[in-house]
Amino acid sequence: MTVPIVKLNNGVTMPQLGFGVFQVTDLDQCEAAVSAAIQAGYRLIDTATAYQNETAVGAAIQKSGVAREDLFVTSKLWVSEFTYERARQGIDASLSRLGLDYLDLYLLHQPYGDVMGAWQAMEEAYQAGKIRAIGVSNFYADQLKNLELTMKVQPAVNQIEVNPWYQQPDEVRFNQREGVRVEAWAPFAEGKHALFSNPTLQKIAASHGKTTGQVILRWLLQRGITVIPKTVHANRMAENIAVFDFELTDTEMATIANLDRQESQFFDHRDPVTIEQIFGSSLQQLHE
Repeated sequence: MTVPIVKLNNGVTMPQLGFGVFQVTDLDQCEAAVSAAIQAGYRLIDTATAYQNETAVGAAIQKSGVAREDLFVTSKLWVSEFTYERARQGIDASLSRLGLDYLDLYLLHQPYGDVMGAWQAMEEAYQAGKIRAIGVSNFYADQLKNLELTMKVQPAVNQIEVNPWYQQPDEVRFNQREGVRVEAWAPFAEGKHALFSNPTLQKIAASHGKTTGQVILRWLLQRGITVIPKTVHANRMAENIAVFDFELTDTEMATIANLDRQESQFFDHRDPVTIEQIFGSSLQQLHE
């Protein structure tokens, strides 16, 4: 199965569908999953410092037999490294753990801490050829615009939560108008609210001879969104990549749009209490 290629705002190309490894914390399992994904035809691999599995991803890449230039490898910097100096070290640490000379895409994982200092370090790594494209994750429109107005290099990608329960149409449209590629994490919302057995999605899937998961991925792709589903099962890997041989109708796209619950299925990135609970300990390290 050939995955379509899309062009980022700096001219770099990336696959429209990839493979994510969030929550695959067992390193042997992670290495095996990435190896299987590459064998299944995936060429975009998405990891992060916070996932604590960059070494396993790198090991799978080294053993894959696929030329480095044929792979698109993404990682992310965690907020505990959001200063200029720590970000410089963090970029090199990611490269070292992955065993790579360069990254295809590197993202600021969250919009907290010294974003500008970290971005400056990423700009320098980008100019030096250590990173082919730089971007952000979980940035709302105003946060993205502030970064664009402040720094020299425009983000190429914004990786945000997008799924049938949380569709974020305004955020998606803003990013696309800015020329920033939207990349969806948690496309299946981890199956919350019985997503895979939703009657509306099941009916659409049956009409195409596809699964509900495939319909969800196709819906995202047709919105011009890059998507990185995660699984450790080879049969699901094959299923998730087999979404380029059918197309949803305008009516089906509109029907799925009506499923939007307009709320994150995980946490509100703007809630101060949530920010403190999830990121407080990491942010505190910046002052130590």
